[in-house]
Amino acid sequence: QLQLVESGGGLVQPGGSLRLSCAASGETLDHYAIGWFRQAPGNEREAVSCIISSGHYANYVDSVKGRFTISRDNAKSTVWLQMNALKPEDTAVYYCAAVDPDVTSSYRCSAAVLPGAGRYAFWGQGTQVTVSS
Repeated sequence: QLQLVESGGGLVQPGGSLRLSCAASGETLDHYAIGWFRQAPGNEREAVSCIISSGHYANYVDSVKGRFTISRDNAKSTVWLQMNALKPEDTAVYYCAAVDPDVTSSYRCSAAVLPGAGRYAFWGQGTQVTVSS
């Protein structure tokens, strides 16, 4: 069974950068779409970005467009979220999640609204990102 482990979180000043990693084990990532989510205390889990299995298409929530970049290397079974120009409102626990679109046929990373948490079958444990001076 697919297992996901996030890393790379930490404390960073406003305007700084972090690179989160999502490492997969148990299966290859070749046929999984990956999403990044975040959840701040008292808030619902929010979809931040997604990337299709080939890596040729990615999508972002408006609040991070131009600042965050998702990428993947299936040979390394790893997906990254590069976060630049971080703001205090980016503070949250960040999670990666995976879905097999052949199983969840309604999944669309290209949708105007990013797929919600319920579309994903596998989750990591999360990594804390704190943006503060």
